[in-house]
Amino acid sequence: MSGAGHAWGKVILLGEHAVVYGVPAIAVGIDRGVSARAVALGEGPSLLAVGSWNIAVREDDPENDLARGLRALLDAVRQEVPALPPFSLEVESDLPPGGGLGCSAAIGVAIARAVAPGASEEAVQARAMAWESVFHGTPSGIDAAVAARGGCLLFRKGQAPGAVHVRGGPLYLCVGNTGIPSSTKDMVEGVARLRARRPEVTEKSFEAVRSLVNNARYAIEAGDQVALGRLMDLNQMVLGGLLVSTPEIEGMCALAREAGALGAKLTGAGGGGSVVALVPSPAASDAVLAAWRGDGLDGFATCVARETRVRPLESETSP
Repeated sequence: MSGAGHAWGKVILLGEHAVVYGVPAIAVGIDRGVSARAVALGEGPSLLAVGSWNIAVREDDPENDLARGLRALLDAVRQEVPALPPFSLEVESDLPPGGGLGCSAAIGVAIARAVAPGASEEAVQARAMAWESVFHGTPSGIDAAVAARGGCLLFRKGQAPGAVHVRGGPLYLCVGNTGIPSSTKDMVEGVARLRARRPEVTEKSFEAVRSLVNNARYAIEAGDQVALGRLMDLNQMVLGGLLVSTPEIEGMCALAREAGALGAKLTGAGGGGSVVALVPSPAASDAVLAAWRGDGLDGFATCVARETRVRPLESETSP
């Protein structure tokens, strides 16, 4: 038996960190992601090779996080498929690890699809969450939802994600990497400590994010990209107050705005990782990318379709 699976990377337009506490967030799937191929083995532990990272692990290695994540995911599948065989898994990713683009969740979704082709979207996400928990403690689930579905989604923890319909033209985005790896688990724990020390201030920040997200949804569905960019800038200010921004992030955002971006902010956990900038056109994407590269920084351009579209599952089965 063999199978294959694909998953999208993700960009959070608004709502990081607050989403962990039940505040909605808006996220989009991007055209970079992860593919996985699984071939059943006759016996022994499952094997995972991530070709793009030149890493290979065995499921039964207790000291390796990738191995422990694989075991958690496969154990979740085995709860419903007890006769699941061991697999040789090959994974390819064009997402930077620790870049805030949902690399970990995309790997989990791609593997979940590859080892159990035909599983429901809900099952795929639940199995990917078992994988995610090894790396991120108590993830919100937004990365796994976007990795599985793609498109533009409104996400609330514990609820099914809803489609946000992009109108008035595509959303053109530039995604830049600060070059500093970020740990989602560490950053989420840092916000939790801040919330414990200053609960009133933190709750006000979360309520501000809630208002920004709600208004951003209206802006996207009305095709008002100028308003959306301003809302992203305001969300970045709130994230700075939550102590998850850095000078490198602020510098990349400033460069993007000076080059013509409508708005820019960190995307993901912060503390490093990536920045997303909303731009009015592909030509403006070129200008933003040139500004970043002129400062020795890397990035790429992507866009979001007008309507939520789920990419066809790249899976196959054979006896």
